[in-house]
Amino acid sequence: MLGSFAVGKTSLVKRFVSSIFSEEYLTTVGVKVDKRLVKVNETEVNLMLWDLHGEDEFQKLRLSYLRGMSGYILVVDGTRKTTLDRAFALQRNTEATFGPMPFILVLNKADLKQEWQIGDDVLEGLRAKGWLIKKTSALTGEGVPEMFESLTERILIEAT
Repeated sequence: MLGSFAVGKTSLVKRFVSSIFSEEYLTTVGVKVDKRLVKVNETEVNLMLWDLHGEDEFQKLRLSYLRGMSGYILVVDGTRKTTLDRAFALQRNTEATFGPMPFILVLNKADLKQEWQIGDDVLEGLRAKGWLIKKTSALTGEGVPEMFESLTERILIEAT
């Protein structure tokens, strides 16, 4: 899980792993690792979910946290356009450092769609470039399981 601070990375993981949401904001310090078994097309995959602290400078991100990853989720807060710009930089730097691999761009906070600063035209442009984009809400749970299942599918396809 990569993205700026306060985009909802921890909340998405908690919603997926434990089916809970907390209004209390706690900054992730370092990394928190969770796991959950996912079944995709009759294949069971044990996902190891690394929730990295929000980074606005890739160079500060400890590369050791990223080594060995099979894919990643770029989390963006739909109500803050600057988090999309940060996600672009994280994606470029991750790919430059580790090479191409499966990833998904996730626009979190779908429950606040009326406050979004990111238009559908921007998303359509990214889709045209082959980006897989999902809309989620850690608050309501909308799209959360599908996000992880979609990434898992991409990882399995890449592995074959």
